[in-house]
Amino acid sequence: MPLDTTKEALRLLERECDTARRGFTMCLVAGGYRMMTRPEYAGAIRRLGKEEKQLPPLSRAALEVVAIIAYKQPVTRAEIDNIRGVSSESALRTLLDRGLVEEAGRKPVIGRPLLYSTTPEFLLRFGLLSLADLPPLGAGEVPA
Repeated sequence: MPLDTTKEALRLLERECDTARRGFTMCLVAGGYRMMTRPEYAGAIRRLGKEEKQLPPLSRAALEVVAIIAYKQPVTRAEIDNIRGVSSESALRTLLDRGLVEEAGRKPVIGRPLLYSTTPEFLLRFGLLSLADLPPLGAGEVPA
């Protein structure tokens, strides 16, 4: 099927979901479409036990680290630690375990440290279509 035909079919399905007030909606996230439960039906889904197990929220340290990676990627752990002023090992491990960041090769310097970047799961979880949707940093805001 040609790409234009597929895109038009997705747009029609998205409009149908919105006008028919179905229990789900189509959302454009992470560069693709995803069918999602409408927020007003979340309670009913939860009661049915069909909701995905919720992970505990990310710690402040993990949020700081993922923000640094998102804005500066690819970036090494030493660069992250330098920006934060403390070790980021535990927060980085949490982000790797949750699939929000990934190893993105090695920096071509002495020691060849690992580089980290965000994943499509990061875009999905934070509701971004692409990294271009990240809010601009104000003057003096981290990451430096």
